Amino acid sequence: MKHVTLGTNGLEVSQLGLGCMGMSAFYSGASADDAESIRTIHRAIDLGVTFFDTAEMYGPFINESLVGKALANHRDKVVIATKFGTVLHRTTGERGIDGSPENVRISVEGSLKRLAVDTIDLYYQHRMDPSVPIEDTVGTLSDLISEGKIAHYGLSEAAPATIRRAHAVHPVTALQTEYSLWSRDPESELLPLLRELGIGFVPYSPLGRGFLTGEITSVDQLDDSDFRRTSPRLAGDNFSQNMKIVDTVKAVAHQLQATPAQVALAWLLAQGDDIAPIPGTKRVSRVEENVGAQNLILDASQLEMLDSLPLALGDRYADMSPLNR
Repeated sequence: MKHVTLGTNGLEVSQLGLGCMGMSAFYSGASADDAESIRTIHRAIDLGVTFFDTAEMYGPFINESLVGKALANHRDKVVIATKFGTVLHRTTGERGIDGSPENVRISVEGSLKRLAVDTIDLYYQHRMDPSVPIEDTVGTLSDLISEGKIAHYGLSEAAPATIRRAHAVHPVTALQTEYSLWSRDPESELLPLLRELGIGFVPYSPLGRGFLTGEITSVDQLDDSDFRRTSPRLAGDNFSQNMKIVDTVKAVAHQLQATPAQVALAWLLAQGDDIAPIPGTKRVSRVEENVGAQNLILDASQLEMLDSLPLALGDRYADMSPLNR
């Protein structure tokens, strides 16, 4: 497995990581088979994956415990990333945005315990808190780095101006934002900024929340509790129009005798050596398929075909207000 370096602080990770959210939260079948999820994590390690992503909000809390259990005997081989800022530890303990220094410190202690580690390798602010200056949040994160509780910090779904302000306090190692053939937003402003500042990029949902695999052809395939059922991209005529993007990915996959998922990931990997996508899965067969994308080479005509795809119709979330701020 090829490795890339995120940011200027030397954090080296596998070029493809593993997003662990769906093992415990939000998607159909979450928490249905923890044993298979653990086998998936172990198989990913066997295949050279060293980068594992979770968050306290996934569950909440149970995904961090699952990941910690799975990685307990592999700590020296892996990079563990988790996220804070979307659980209100100071008050109700429910979901909500809180980037205050007090909440950061409560959060990190809980994550360290659940992950059963002494240091979190990469600690992201999950969503930006407009009521707390980013300088205050990052100041606390810088202190946690000095204390050895975290090694690096990152931001998730942050606006360019916020990234610059954070970076001025302490260098940001990585930004996590949705990026795929269904979500091209970062290309216009974010990617150039990250490269200017020397910040690594970690695309989440690189398979378009599973739809770029070509396996989902109707929302009726999703459990009632699956949050993707609320996606504007799957509503009304948007669904059929967006599936035309998937049809092109399938066509390229047919040319290469590959799968649509492998094509979608290979396209992302072709966007730069400072990008480390984290496709999520809870099944061994899928992680094996995804890792195969690293050996897939798209020629100029195939890249042009994919680059020229229309933008997906509909917002990425039903509520876009917590993003890009």
